[in-house]
Amino acid sequence: MSQDVTFQNSLYIGINLEDILYGIELVLYVKTMRILLGHRGKCAISYAFFSSMMLFLITIWVFTGALFGEKMWIQEENYPGGPHAYWDTHISDWYMDFGMTAAIVLQLMTDALMIYRCRIVWNSYRVIVVPSILWVATLGLGIMVGWTSSYPGGDFFDGLASILGLSYYTISALVNITVTCIICYRMVSHGISLKKELGQEYACTYFDVVSIVVESVLPYTLSGIAFLVSFGIGSQTSVAFLSVNIMLMCISPQMLILRVITRKAWNEDSGRSQLEATTVKFSLGDICTTPPSFEESAAARHLQLNVYLSDGESTKV
Repeated sequence: MSQDVTFQNSLYIGINLEDILYGIELVLYVKTMRILLGHRGKCAISYAFFSSMMLFLITIWVFTGALFGEKMWIQEENYPGGPHAYWDTHISDWYMDFGMTAAIVLQLMTDALMIYRCRIVWNSYRVIVVPSILWVATLGLGIMVGWTSSYPGGDFFDGLASILGLSYYTISALVNITVTCIICYRMVSHGISLKKELGQEYACTYFDVVSIVVESVLPYTLSGIAFLVSFGIGSQTSVAFLSVNIMLMCISPQMLILRVITRKAWNEDSGRSQLEATTVKFSLGDICTTPPSFEESAAARHLQLNVYLSDGESTKV
């Protein structure tokens, strides 16, 4: 691959951004595990395992990228042909293949979590049929990308691997965009409905920018689009966008998991009708089933109990 100063600068910036974002991921992971250690059950174990796997995979990616940069710029600074020759020769070294495989597995895990959350938000399996089919397609393409990038002389940014990689990221971005739009639409439309029925203060939970951004994993989706565009037009800055995208495919779902276990995320009870939404429940505190928390003052002003009489009429208390 023909490289110039732009590519070298982009690679350097990308590695440094990975280090910064990795620190953020560590903070989120520690905070998540501290909460999960206080809970028992399959749900807590599942989220703990998922979070640990994401941290393990992103650690592999960050470590292999930093190791490659150290060898290319420091240990082999006098390599014949310079850094671009070292890149062409060693980009398919075993540890770089390991890092690429970790990134592909991480992306498949994140996309699967997004699809799962989409089902939770809509409380329906029909809405995830198309995203699930696209996810299976990314699984097949991901295997092919990993294989073509790992053989001697293979390069994700050049040749057959780049063509397959473009197809892979296009379908993956389509999954992200589809699921993000479906989740955002559900939250906003439900918020509008609650605003009409219960008032602005109760509905503001679903209009909160943080809720929509975290629930829909929007940063990951936007970074994926940015990388796809730069990669598609052949920009040498795409390597920096790739670094940010891979880090956000770990940070964004970690933020979502943290929101779920702190009982602030949407669950299967959130989208019910007005009568169901105002039912008083006593919960044992399951982190996966407890409804989102609301301010006591807002709940007190909007709590409405419908009492159905024997003749079919209802009265409000």
